[in-house]
Amino acid sequence: MPSLSPMAPAPMPRAGDQAGPLAARLAAAAAREAAGDLEAAEDILSAVLMEAPDHPDALHQAALVSFARMRRREAVSRLERAIAAAPGTPLFHRNLCEIQRARGELDSALHHGRTAVALAPHDPGAAYNLCVVHSDRMEIEEAIRLARRAIALDPGMAGAHFELAEGLLLNGRFAEGWEEYEWRFRLPNVAPPLPQTDRPQWDGAPLPGGTVLLIADQGFGDSIQFCRYIPQVARRCARVVVACSIELQPIIRQQSGLAFCFDRWEQAPAFDAYCPLSGLPRVFGTDLPSVPAPVPYVAPPPAKVGPWAARLDGLVPRGMKRVGIVWAGRPTHGNDLNRSMPLEALTPLGEMEGVALISLQMGAAMAQVAHHYGPAPLMNLGAEIADFTDTMAILHLLDHVVAVDTSIVHLAGAMGRPVSVLLPFAPDWRWMRDRDDSPWYPTARLFRQPAPGDWAEPVRRVCAQVARLP
Repeated sequence: MPSLSPMAPAPMPRAGDQAGPLAARLAAAAAREAAGDLEAAEDILSAVLMEAPDHPDALHQAALVSFARMRRREAVSRLERAIAAAPGTPLFHRNLCEIQRARGELDSALHHGRTAVALAPHDPGAAYNLCVVHSDRMEIEEAIRLARRAIALDPGMAGAHFELAEGLLLNGRFAEGWEEYEWRFRLPNVAPPLPQTDRPQWDGAPLPGGTVLLIADQGFGDSIQFCRYIPQVARRCARVVVACSIELQPIIRQQSGLAFCFDRWEQAPAFDAYCPLSGLPRVFGTDLPSVPAPVPYVAPPPAKVGPWAARLDGLVPRGMKRVGIVWAGRPTHGNDLNRSMPLEALTPLGEMEGVALISLQMGAAMAQVAHHYGPAPLMNLGAEIADFTDTMAILHLLDHVVAVDTSIVHLAGAMGRPVSVLLPFAPDWRWMRDRDDSPWYPTARLFRQPAPGDWAEPVRRVCAQVARLP
């Protein structure tokens, strides 16, 4: 995702330079901000602005601090004042483009992004920020064009390559998309998939006597989606081992051909080549007709099904449809503002007769259950779920699942369970465009926002589908 860019460092003040003291204070504020001491940076900048309230560079710098402190409205106000004082400064427009995009103000973001590109046509950062705005507006062809423009200006810009990958994959142009997707490990603040090694990344060539190490390199949902490739790897390699978290092991261990699974690097055996799970679609040349969908490829442990069946039988009145719900994902996810919803948005589902809602929601959003007052009973199981084995058992016993784009969707899809996926206007690449089904999960049906923030329409259509359940 794009980030905000500071002004270039000011030159050291010269003796007799009247601007010297102010420049030195702005430099001191920038140093405090870079060190993570936002409060100290704010104090310095507030003092500067008391003396020079319309100083454009001080306003710009203060806006960046406001944004970092999650005071986004204040950041906009400060940047707008900076632009009023120095309207021809492309960096001000470029950063306001990103701030407004992060706030969901896409029309304003578009205006400032275009202004930045017009003022600085050779700035790859301006092209990149505008590219991301077009992605959020689902103007994917224009986003792809701008990503290519940013790459032409700066071939090593990892963010532009990754944004290009997302656009290509969203459009179903998998061959080039997978290649660009390899740039994900060069993004700022993204850790390498494994400790430093002299072993090569696996290119798909058979290793009849060798060991390949696969790495669950992304979130739970991604790992569930891509672990389906493990049996294909095993057909080409003598021994397959997987590095993944403890939480994922009940799912990963179900894949045929797996020799060993571990969660600590000191447990890693010797290996001849490695590959992130998310790199396997590229290795196997996956395109739309060849997406492997051997559903189900995950099942609950039988020992867990019986106790959960008894639990649900005791909770849900006989004859009611059991509909699992999840309305929010991990708050730290880069797109959580768009992909998650409040439980209140599912009110029409909670007003349906003959339906019992089973909450699988985890985390802080689980507290919203206390404010559900609909006629449909709502059973909150989140606090009782210890791990994915519990989740799998519950999913096995439900009639349907309704969820936003979280790991629950992937798990239900991998189990072959019927799941309605509520998608934001600009979805993740894996859900593609203009379709209500998924080549990755045949039992999933997709319900998309018609406009950013509009959950009413997809929820209405999900209710119509639940009403048709036998």
